[in-house]
Amino acid sequence: MSSVIDFKNVSKVGLETSPVAEALAGLRANEARYFMNKYKHEFSVVPASESQDTLDYVNRILKDERAIEFAARPLETSRFQVENIDWAYVFYEDGLEVNVMYTLDDPKRRAVGFKLSEGMEVPKELETKFKFARQKSKLAGTIRGSFFVIKGSYLSLP
Repeated sequence: MSSVIDFKNVSKVGLETSPVAEALAGLRANEARYFMNKYKHEFSVVPASESQDTLDYVNRILKDERAIEFAARPLETSRFQVENIDWAYVFYEDGLEVNVMYTLDDPKRRAVGFKLSEGMEVPKELETKFKFARQKSKLAGTIRGSFFVIKGSYLSLP
């Protein structure tokens, strides 16, 4: 069952098992605010247990592009299209957010982003492969983020 994320009243619902649940909830709300402000799109999530297709999509891109497989348990996902961009999100129990931005008509504008909730360590799967920049957020505190450009084609995935 899908839940629309309220960025004005941040809730930890769905993220309670995370050791950084409050920061992860702020990170999720930060994404919701971005999509509402930029695209007038309501950001909603579903439990990872109900969204295997989204998990498979993100996992395949991570594995094919950079041989990354996360040990952390996925808690929630989101998958939608705004304008000409297919978006996929996975929120993990350790506080990690992975997002896939896949522009349908421009292969040069496709990327996977990683955002780390305040208070979490860099996952071992990423610590030697990426450098993280910091940004401040009223909702999420200090967010550390990194990304890589997608080189392959994943249009036929669900």
